[in-house]
Amino acid sequence: MLSGIALSILAGLAALTATAYSGTPKPERTEPMVEVMRHELNRAQASLGKLDPAPYYTSYTVHDDDELNIFASEGAITSSFGRRTRTADVSMRVGSAVLDNSHGRSRPSAMDVGLFPIENDPDALNRFLWHLTYEEYRRASRAYLAVKSEKQVHAQEEDTSADFSQETPHTRSDASETFGPIDRAVLEEKVRRSSTLFVKYSHIYRSSLSLTVHRGKRYFVSSEGSSIVTPTAVIRLILTASTRSDDGMDLQRVETFQGESVDVLPGDVEIQTRIEKMAADLKALRAAPPAEPFDGPALLSGRAAAVFFHEVLGHRLEGPRQRGEVEGQTFTKKIDQMVLPDFMSVTDDPTKRTLNGQMLSGWYEFDDEGVPAAPAELIRNGVLKSFLMSRMPVKNFDRSNGHGRGQAGFMPVARQGNLIVSSTKTVTEADLRKRLIDEIKRQGKPYGLYFEDIQGGFTITQRTAPQVFQVLPVSVWRVYPDGRPDELVRGVDIVGTPLAAMSHILMTGDKTDVFNGVCGAESGFIPVSTAAPAMLFSEIEVQKKPASVNRPPILPPPGFERLEKSEKPAASSNAGGGQ
Repeated sequence: MLSGIALSILAGLAALTATAYSGTPKPERTEPMVEVMRHELNRAQASLGKLDPAPYYTSYTVHDDDELNIFASEGAITSSFGRRTRTADVSMRVGSAVLDNSHGRSRPSAMDVGLFPIENDPDALNRFLWHLTYEEYRRASRAYLAVKSEKQVHAQEEDTSADFSQETPHTRSDASETFGPIDRAVLEEKVRRSSTLFVKYSHIYRSSLSLTVHRGKRYFVSSEGSSIVTPTAVIRLILTASTRSDDGMDLQRVETFQGESVDVLPGDVEIQTRIEKMAADLKALRAAPPAEPFDGPALLSGRAAAVFFHEVLGHRLEGPRQRGEVEGQTFTKKIDQMVLPDFMSVTDDPTKRTLNGQMLSGWYEFDDEGVPAAPAELIRNGVLKSFLMSRMPVKNFDRSNGHGRGQAGFMPVARQGNLIVSSTKTVTEADLRKRLIDEIKRQGKPYGLYFEDIQGGFTITQRTAPQVFQVLPVSVWRVYPDGRPDELVRGVDIVGTPLAAMSHILMTGDKTDVFNGVCGAESGFIPVSTAAPAMLFSEIEVQKKPASVNRPPILPPPGFERLEKSEKPAASSNAGGGQ
């Protein structure tokens, strides 16, 4: 992970990506790009195979992307541009699957990346691949020699698994287009018009709209014989607004619309409704009191619980976290042991394109190592059963389950796709709220907390730092046991350690919510989804957010004679299953 930290920027804070595939098998055909890649790959293998050390595996991946980006603020277009790019990743393994140049800290040596021509000139394409291949061989061969030397002087590792798994090659060519014609002028006008809706709110100091239309193809060939072509398509509209409280705390709200065609973009009425809600939320947050450190009963909405599980549990079940002398290995030796309450199960299933009618961002057909996506049963009835696996084996798990993922230009590692949490101990959300109040009374606490929404978080998995997590809520309410209305508070983060946090789940709601987002770690930023029901915890710890010392603007925005002088705090959330 990024220096041992996994960062999830969820639903609206960063771009969301989803692979577009019709699901209907089509006749296989060889694309010209694949022919060029295969030709140069075979030539390189034949030549480099005579050297010592020789590569035993090579793959090429070409990312062919076409994007339109439109940004607007305050009723004006601030930027509008399209771009066509191609990048090529060359992955090479020197030595043998048992020990190769990717071992340990040398893992980045197994890939080189470069810009690639956007014109289909076979001679130019071949030459670019030739150059990248030989640069990567030099890098990989030097790393392999260093790895062998280190093996002689270092103590034996606890996990002596091989460096690369043996997998069946696959062939797939699906170059179908999912977008029709794009009218740039129409989209610019829509974004410009929608951005004017923020202007009437004097308490919103900054606002913006961004629209991204992305379509492309990914071409993958390997020396094992795989040849895979898959299209990608996504359109997303992100609304962002921010304000500042009188004591200097910056507050932000984000809304995201996402789909696989222009047809899914919301109409003007829906956008206006969302913006009105964002403005109302920010006004209430400005007037809300700051939260204080707290440890006690808490209720997480389904969306909040989804983010919580992604950060606290999901990252620690990824293959790379089980291997290496720097990883904390929280769950490595807990196979067939209880790690959750016995009424909970967890599966990661990237083959699911939708859940309860909602699109899942973590859907894909093949991972970034050419392995078919597959469901991975991680936890069954509270008992840990397996990990998320790429082609890097770990002890007792020597095959990939199709979770080798990475951003273009990054070495794939085992990552989450669609993490789905289920429960057999469920109650209605109204009853869940009653149970929260009962728990507050039982513990003698002055109040409990209801987490309505969470924007993301991060977690540390390496043993060189404390094994902690931090989750970043945006909408938190105090729930009082004496019948007083819920009270909105601001400036609070959830903190803790994973083993302790998971032991405090009492029961769940009976409805599953989905949270789509983007997760960043050592293999770059990738689209993910997590689905979970609302959850009641007997104990959750929160701390105060860092605060700014900057006051709100002295002058009102242009067009306003004065700022609103009084903003009363919201009376009640009417949330937490109490509707």
